[in-house]
Amino acid sequence: MDSTQPQRLNADTGRVQPNPVVYTTADATPEPTLGELFTSLTEDFSTLVRSEIKLAKAETMESVSTATRGAGMMAAGGFVAYAGLLIVLMGIAVLVGQAIGSYWLGALLVGVLTLGVGAVIFFSGRSAIKEVNLTPDKTIESIKDDARMVKEQLS
Repeated sequence: MDSTQPQRLNADTGRVQPNPVVYTTADATPEPTLGELFTSLTEDFSTLVRSEIKLAKAETMESVSTATRGAGMMAAGGFVAYAGLLIVLMGIAVLVGQAIGSYWLGALLVGVLTLGVGAVIFFSGRSAIKEVNLTPDKTIESIKDDARMVKEQLS
């Protein structure tokens, strides 16, 4: 018999027996109160909302950055097309001024070519902007997942 364990004498048998070990709830970790659970839920929800807002900002900034690049390309295309228009107009002016001669034809060809380059740049920028999705789809899906998880936890 273990001598470190408390012992008692059994009156019926006359034998020494170990005392039964009694476990109390004082030894166990107490269950959180309803107020503590609500406070924890509120803090977790607040952290979740802040994280979702941060994710939405990051996703939106990425879309805005892409849209800005597309707008810059459109502006550059517009500027080049404007320069082309000026060259075409100069070619036409030379044509009218010089009814005979070949240098106006060169100016006209350069102007048309410049307009073509400007149009290509402009339409490339426009298509880049059309492809931009400003809706934070990943964030919306994440919020739906979080709502499902909270609903499951509460039921």
